[in-house]
Amino acid sequence: MSVLTRRDFLIRTGGCAAHLAAASAVLPPALRERWTRPTLGTVVAAEPFGRLEAVGPGVWALVSTPLGGDFTTVSNGGIVAGRNGVLAIEGFMQPAGAKWLAEQAKALTGRFPTHVVLTHYHSDHVNGVAGYFEAGATPAVRTTATTRDWAVQKNQPEPARNGRLGAAEVVDPATESVLDLGGTKVRLLPKAGHTASDVALVVEEPHVVFGGDLLWNGMFPNFVDCVPTLFEKSIRSLRHDRDPIYVPGHGPLARNADLDRYLAMLGEIERAARASRDKGQTAAEGAAGYAIPASLGQWTLFTPKFLETAFVAWHRELGAK
Repeated sequence: MSVLTRRDFLIRTGGCAAHLAAASAVLPPALRERWTRPTLGTVVAAEPFGRLEAVGPGVWALVSTPLGGDFTTVSNGGIVAGRNGVLAIEGFMQPAGAKWLAEQAKALTGRFPTHVVLTHYHSDHVNGVAGYFEAGATPAVRTTATTRDWAVQKNQPEPARNGRLGAAEVVDPATESVLDLGGTKVRLLPKAGHTASDVALVVEEPHVVFGGDLLWNGMFPNFVDCVPTLFEKSIRSLRHDRDPIYVPGHGPLARNADLDRYLAMLGEIERAARASRDKGQTAAEGAAGYAIPASLGQWTLFTPKFLETAFVAWHRELGAK
């Protein structure tokens, strides 16, 4: 299985992914451990790039662990199986990542994925989608038109050169839809905030929420395409009192307590960004003088620039002072 070098990774990726390469070289072992230990599920397969955790009957979550320097998948994803179909969630950074998940689906369920859903267009979630089509497989790919089109326009290398995204079934960005796999139904929820077009997925039994990059756990989120007020609104809409297992786009699996900590941290970023704007500071000046309070726990901040990106997003939405 081929593995991107750090240099190639930085050249080829953008959006959610590019900062991870530098982080893998500098994070202390204690922080890396957050992603390398099992959390809420039972590990059924593991590679240097990630682990597959069983989180309920017919549902598995892939927790990617790119901080060691293997960027085969980068983002989290998963498998949901019913009597009549098998869903793979996310296309990952490289085709090798999607191929690996497809092989795990075959080993666990007896069939390769019949469906694939992509949560948004950032390269670490879509660029490897061609891996699902190896060995003659022909899964139906679903995503929004925005994700399909922007992946072609923005990502390097362009994932649609293999023709897979161009034929994707379009998810209505305004209406919830249901994918019936036979005895297992998956709700596709169109959202916005992390990008202009996000999709979250909810399995009711067992109750598992795949949040894409609306959800992050222990890792500071990417605000590069973010509209912060919509981002928080979408996150809150995914929280459920039943305390489901949440599969974030990055970081270990989560429960309500983790989600509440995440929302508290985002609220603190909003407060600080608003305060910096009210003082007449630039986003860069506001971020330079800010640190996330220790009371909110440890959030892996890959570079100071990433925090600045969050302040930029807030200043952009709030408008000039």
